[in-house]
Amino acid sequence: MSDNEISETEMEDFEISSELYEENDYKSRSKPSVNPKNVVSKFSFKLPTYSIEDSEGDLIVPRRNSDLESEKESIEIEHSCSTSLDLVGHQIWRGSLLLSDWLLHNGKSISKDEYILELGSGVGLTSVIASLFCPVICTDVNRGQIFDIIKANVVRNRHITKYPVEIEELDFKVDNLSERIIGLLPKVSIIIAADVVYDDHLTDAFIKTVQKLLDIPPKRALYVALEKRYVFTIRDCDTSAPCYDYFVEKLSTLKNLTIEEQTTDFPQYFVYDKVKELVLWKITSNF
Repeated sequence: MSDNEISETEMEDFEISSELYEENDYKSRSKPSVNPKNVVSKFSFKLPTYSIEDSEGDLIVPRRNSDLESEKESIEIEHSCSTSLDLVGHQIWRGSLLLSDWLLHNGKSISKDEYILELGSGVGLTSVIASLFCPVICTDVNRGQIFDIIKANVVRNRHITKYPVEIEELDFKVDNLSERIIGLLPKVSIIIAADVVYDDHLTDAFIKTVQKLLDIPPKRALYVALEKRYVFTIRDCDTSAPCYDYFVEKLSTLKNLTIEEQTTDFPQYFVYDKVKELVLWKITSNF
């Protein structure tokens, strides 16, 4: 077994917790509605200075004054504080906040007549932010209570969700896309994914899914946000980011797609440690 290869038994037994919870105080007085063992965290963010239209075409215009720092919104998300590795989607990680920053920065260019498809949505934080700009298809594996948590988080943030959020199952490890996903793809112009790289077997399945999604017309782009996680490996006798390196290696196997690493110097709207290890990739179909 390689340094970065993890058995299914180890995935089930190994308990981990996102470092995000230690960086800032996200505590909320709200109570979880799906699982009493979960917590609800409150994430504040600055409103962008451009106008946003809601689903009825009305403008949502941030107030302007001399103190833009005071012009903030917030969302509340039910999630787990710690999980086994195979259930890390029940937590919140930095990549989802980076991707949310990207959405807020680029929202003015997103058409409200098209859809955003999120892969591996976890508890739905990024899908909630995406729904500020257009309808969203929020996908993950229908396992445990994850769909109930997503639904609860969408309802909890209905003051933010301006467009519908539809929840569908999409399992990277299933060979064929569902008829429902295939039927929705013509409406999808942007695909997003955050924090989906933490196990090589899952990365293999994710890359195959990306190829299938981008091989179907019309042209669309996928944005993947993730964090390079450095560890000391016996094989290299040095610190490296093996899961990230494997992901980059697998990107080169994609066919007839344009692959570009994006800059992350866009404004930070959410409160979190925007570390240099956070990266954003864009993969575009070539129709």
